Amino acid sequence: MKTSEGQKSLSIGILHYSCPPVVGGVEEVVNNHALILRRLGQKVSILAGMGEVYTKDYPVRIEGLLASKHPQVLRAHKEISKGDRRLLRKLTERILEILKSWSRRLDVVVAHNVLHMPFNLPLTLALRRLAATANKPRVVSWAHDSPYFQDSVPEFLHRHPWTVLKSPHPRIHHVTISGSRRDLFLKWAPDVDWNVIPNGIDPVSFFYLDPRSVRLAQELNLFQRDLVIVQPSRITPRKNLELSIHIVRGIKLLGLDVLFILTGAYDPHESKAVSYYRRLRYWINELGLRKNIAILAEYRFKDKTRLVPDRIFIRDLYLMADLLLMTSKDEGFGLPLLEAGMIKLPIACSDIPPFKEIGEEVCFFDPQAPPLVTAGRILEYLARTNTHKMFRKVMREYVLETVVQNEVLPYLHHIVNN
Repeated sequence: MKTSEGQKSLSIGILHYSCPPVVGGVEEVVNNHALILRRLGQKVSILAGMGEVYTKDYPVRIEGLLASKHPQVLRAHKEISKGDRRLLRKLTERILEILKSWSRRLDVVVAHNVLHMPFNLPLTLALRRLAATANKPRVVSWAHDSPYFQDSVPEFLHRHPWTVLKSPHPRIHHVTISGSRRDLFLKWAPDVDWNVIPNGIDPVSFFYLDPRSVRLAQELNLFQRDLVIVQPSRITPRKNLELSIHIVRGIKLLGLDVLFILTGAYDPHESKAVSYYRRLRYWINELGLRKNIAILAEYRFKDKTRLVPDRIFIRDLYLMADLLLMTSKDEGFGLPLLEAGMIKLPIACSDIPPFKEIGEEVCFFDPQAPPLVTAGRILEYLARTNTHKMFRKVMREYVLETVVQNEVLPYLHHIVNN
């Protein structure tokens, strides 16, 4: 099986003290990494000490001895303080056998926090031994935190064998989640090549996106755009859609990679509607906007199936967009403004009476003004909209599928192949 980049898919094991339905930040990362890696064609397996077999999409193995509060592990920790390490050695051997059994066919093990946190020392030691005794799987320490970052580090952590938590193993690869975390790790592990790969968010699961919405976002490269504009209007002359097209051109001329999605349909049996649609297509082609405008009335997925938008799909577009644009010459009301207002989506619309009656803190523009002027006005409005900048930063830099595809997978391929 090949990935989208033509590389052979990897068998990736993800390891942590616990997994869903246990609630926690690292558990969420474990779940999301597994979800996205599988979505991208990788083989995924999870091993944890607490949790449940919460999915049928990939193997989940629960071994209680790997948990942070297993009674025998807690007892071993107490006996270490008395100078007795017999139980520690026994548990380390048992866990090593579990790790060997689980990882036999894996290319790489991604261990979240267990090599740096003091919650299961036998697991830490067993994983270090696995890395030392086998060429495969490669072992990656994915470090979110460390007790050595505290202002007052517990005294026992400065004593052997606990010091392995701050002694990186030469055969283990190291990742942390931010530049600030890397700076902290470098204070006590300055010789380690700490790779920074950020956490991310999966809009698909966060927004509960419909599979059709996900396909459209992927095919139109929606999450990587500078600006995504949606207009849920039927294709009729009073919607003034030619103005929308020229505004999009103006935004593109101002240097942004813009995507404009027009959701409405037109009546193919109505000669005026067909003529108007053809005129819009002419302007899109004439202005070089074919990669910047998607008319869903004619959209076909890459497998040639037709897209039929419904209310759920329109909601998804609102959630993924930066701006609602309405260029109508005339309306009786303006329901899309209310829909956008419900989810705090910025709005730019013509200054016709119904919109002015409804709208508040939106970008009104004169539909007779030059489109380039209106484009600049919209961008100024977005620059002043506090939520827009953060939303676009998240969509541009922290969409988890993008992080996994552009950073996680290339890194894992590199360490497996070298």
